[in-house]
Parts: sequence; structure tokens; C-alpha cells
Amino acid sequence: MMSSQGIRGPAYRFVHGNTKEIINMRKGVMSSPMELSHHIFPRIQPHIYTWMKLYGKNFITWYGNRPQLVVTEPEQIKEILNNKDGSYPKTKLEGYVKKLLGDGLVMTEGEKWFKLRKLANHAFHGESLRGMILAMIASAEMMLERWRQHDGKEIEMAVLISRNGYKIRIPLIGTLAKTSDDLESEKLEQGIRDSFIKMIKKREEKVEMEKLDSYGNDFFGSLLQAYHETDKTKKITIDDMIDECKTFYIGGHETTTSLLTWSIFLLAINADWQEKLRKEVLELFGKQNPKPDSIGRLKTMSMVVNETLRLYPPFVQIMRRINREVRWGKLTLPVNMEAFIPTIAVHHNPDIWGEGAHLFKPERFSQGVAKATNNNTAAFLPFGLGPRSCVGLNFAITEAKVALSMILQRYKFNMSPNYVHSPTQLLTICPQHGLQIMLHSL
Repeated sequence: MMSSQGIRGPAYRFVHGNTKEIINMRKGVMSSPMELSHHIFPRIQPHIYTWMKLYGKNFITWYGNRPQLVVTEPEQIKEILNNKDGSYPKTKLEGYVKKLLGDGLVMTEGEKWFKLRKLANHAFHGESLRGMILAMIASAEMMLERWRQHDGKEIEMAVLISRNGYKIRIPLIGTLAKTSDDLESEKLEQGIRDSFIKMIKKREEKVEMEKLDSYGNDFFGSLLQAYHETDKTKKITIDDMIDECKTFYIGGHETTTSLLTWSIFLLAINADWQEKLRKEVLELFGKQNPKPDSIGRLKTMSMVVNETLRLYPPFVQIMRRINREVRWGKLTLPVNMEAFIPTIAVHHNPDIWGEGAHLFKPERFSQGVAKATNNNTAAFLPFGLGPRSCVGLNFAITEAKVALSMILQRYKFNMSPNYVHSPTQLLTICPQHGLQIMLHSL
């Protein structure tokens, strides 16, 4: 159906589709490090990079027997992610990713999503978000206290999902013959669940002993309140609560870690921008901890953070399912196909960002995201777009700005000669061999 409309792609292979080709391409590029460049699209997604050159901006690939339409044109991406008529719901998590992240807010649909999103909106915006800044500062202070022993020395900033991402499992065989990764993932999943159960009991005991009238103003407290609700329309189950904890702890931790790691990397190799940021931080805060009301005034830092998210987006793809036949310009898309949006392809597209698309140029964001993309909102997608965009966006950005401010107040840093540039995709984009930097106290 798609080929008759001019949409082509690599040939389907029995059972595996194109996954074996993808695995081999990724093994090939990851077998050696790359030069110190930000042109990471061919390395992180070599299959998408290669097939775009062969088949165009939109093409078909096969994940096992499932057809996927790869979409890289912003206008079509906007239509999919805004999802105004409900034709493009989320794809279902499966395998190791589901065990790690659970069926939480990121993936769930319908009434359950609406209930959980309402709780999250309250926890991650406005006064609730401002109230978390003190906890962010305390966490950064703990980290920086550990860094003191590394003054003048090298420090390193920091895989089951990656190892199994493109392995097609035959259902019956998968349940009868478990691999070592299956067994390890089950053990890890149980350990994560047990940890959250302990957290829940600890908060419940505190409320009971101190006779408090709420479980707390943070997101965990909101979830616990909903778990104890007598009104069935507001109540969530213990599994719902654990899935949300998985999603926000693991997903949130990975996202901010990736953003901070690549921000430090880019500032370490761009000393001029490191100095610009330090000057801004010291003018706003001096040597004092960041003030919640002033974090929004870090304009230069916003530029650097956005450029980091453009060059090294934490998540490199967005998936949607096509749940009914839809018209898409001159194309007709069949039901049960998947839409695959490679974020990194859009972020590195010279047609959108100019010939310097692979260069670190924070000044492109000097007038905000809209001007940087010529008002093309679907050209900058680090946290998605539309009603299913990441609810933790403001939290992650604030957390990164707090940590960067406190680092810049205390240290200058540059790359260690031991650093090997080898970006790779695990859950997020990260340095395959770690990020080694040299710290120097101010």
C-alpha cells in the first residue's frame, strides 16, 4: 500500500524484519570511537541516517513483522504529536523497557492517563515546583562535597535495554526458555518494586505517627493520597503507584543525568561559553546558592541548555501507533502501522538549523526556541510535543540549571586527556566510556 504511494524502504526479512541489519550497523559504528565532533546522528542511528539518504525523508522499516513509518518532516511530526483526532496513540512498552519503566504516565492511555496527568501537573508546576528547588540544592551540595577530594584531579561523570533493543522474541519460546538477561531483569524489577514498597510504608508510618493530615505536597505524596482515596474515580492501585515511581525516578534521573553530562562536556571544550555562564551565575547569585525566584533570569544558561538538548537529546526517538486509516496530505496511512520519529535526525537537519547544524552555537537560541526554529515548534523535540509532552520538562530544566550554577560557582573544568569521544544510546544518549574532566577550584 505504501510503495504504491511512493514510500519505499529496506526489504522485509522473514521474522526479524530489518532488526538484524540495524544491529549490525550499530555494532559497526560502535566498534571504534569517533573524532571530537557533534555530528553524532550517523553514529547513534546509523540505519536511519543511511536509509534517509536512500529512500528520502519518510520511509518504511520493519521491526519484526511490524511496519514502521519513519517520519522526519516537522509539519507531519506536529500533526502526529498534537494528535487532535486521536489517531496516533502511544505505542505499548514491551520487554525490558516495560519492566524498568512500568505502565506509568508516559505510556498509559485513556482515563488512567487523565487521572495521573492531573496529579503530575499539580506536582511539577508553579509553587509545587519552586518548593522542590531546596531539595535540588541540597542534593547538588552533597555531590559537590564529594568532589572536593578531586580538586586538581580527574573526575568521571557517569544494560540490558540497549543489549536487547532490536532482538525479536518469538512469544512461546520467550516464555519457555528464559535467557540470563530475562532472569537478571526479573531480579532487578523485584528489587525496584521492593524499594518503592519500603518508601510507601515509611511515608504512611510517618503520617500515622505524627497524625498529619496529608501525605506530603510532592508528587509521591499526591500519589499516596490517591492510593488511599475512598472515591473510586480518584483512587489508584498500588501497581499504578509503583509504575509512576518507576517512570519518574528512572526516566527523570536518566534525562537530567544525560543533560548535565553533555552540558559539562560542551562547556569543558568551549571555555568561552563556560566563562560567559560563570559570569552570569556570579552576577545573579554571587557565591550564594541559587535563589528560586532568580533561576528564570539565567538567559545565557537557557541558551546553552537548549543547544545541549538539540545536539545531544536524551531520548532519540518518539513512537506512536496509527489506530485507524488516516489521510496525510496525498498519502493514506493504514491502520496498525507505527510512526517512528527520530528526534536526533530532526535536531541535526541542516535544512532546519543551517549548515552549522552540527556545531555548538548556543546563540541560535538567543531569542528563544520559536525564533531558533523559525516558529517551527516540531523542529525541537527534546521533551516531545503536544498533549503527551513530558510533564517533567520544567523540573528537569530547573534541576540542571541549579546543578550547573553551583558547579560553576566552585570550579573551572576542562577535558581530561583520557576522554574518548564515543556517544552511545543506552536508555538515553551517554558517553560509552564515561566523561572524564579535570576540576580546578576557584
